[in-house]
Amino acid sequence: MAEVMEMEKTEEVADLLPPRPDMSHIVTEDEEPVDNLFSAKQQRLLVEPLYTAWQKERPFLADANVGVFSGIHLPPLVPDMFLSMDVRVGDEDWWLTENRSYFLWVYGKPPEVVVEVVSNRKGGELGRKMRDYARMGVPYYVVYDPEPVSIQSQPLIVYQLVVGEYLPRPDYQLAKLGLSLRLWDGTFENGQAVWLRWADSEGNLIPTGAELSEQARARAEQAEGRAVQAEGRAERMAARLRELGIDPEAV
Repeated sequence: MAEVMEMEKTEEVADLLPPRPDMSHIVTEDEEPVDNLFSAKQQRLLVEPLYTAWQKERPFLADANVGVFSGIHLPPLVPDMFLSMDVRVGDEDWWLTENRSYFLWVYGKPPEVVVEVVSNRKGGELGRKMRDYARMGVPYYVVYDPEPVSIQSQPLIVYQLVVGEYLPRPDYQLAKLGLSLRLWDGTFENGQAVWLRWADSEGNLIPTGAELSEQARARAEQAEGRAVQAEGRAERMAARLRELGIDPEAV
């Protein structure tokens, strides 16, 4: 009887909810390839460390080159990378339309951060895209232009939404998230370049999985080195005791 009442209650609640919009016409993939190898690597560098080494207290969704839909009949924006807090990917069929992209009416909010990596002067990062992300309500809009001739006053600018308009921040802080950004001259996936990296609020890099493995290996080698040194000291002490006619096993 209780199960029947619970089922009826669930059905009543479902009847009060608005019907889910018809999404059968939405195209979530256009099969366009990423524009260049640097951008592809840069996107991975902005996503993987968050899952590998960032905070685990709050759920989040970070991804790259995935459509963000703000309206049922509006074309998507496809940022190079986005981060959305306090959301979870549905555990239903991955191939259902509603699970293939980021739909604001499914997740209930826009992402907190979108990142655009400039690859040419036709992308509209400081024009159409900036206006569309502001209209969507994305709090932080990051534009990184790695090319020698920049479309903005400096290679990296973090824009923050203030009363519906993006204003450049004087720093690279995303204070509401406890995150910041850094330009890092180094090697990632065998590629040497100046990369855009996530950091904590103090500017400490959030490591990749490979960097974490390297750090663990270095710590293990240091521990092994200390153990070898301690063993060497013990052997020298035992030898000295034997020279003095003392059995080191009896000490």
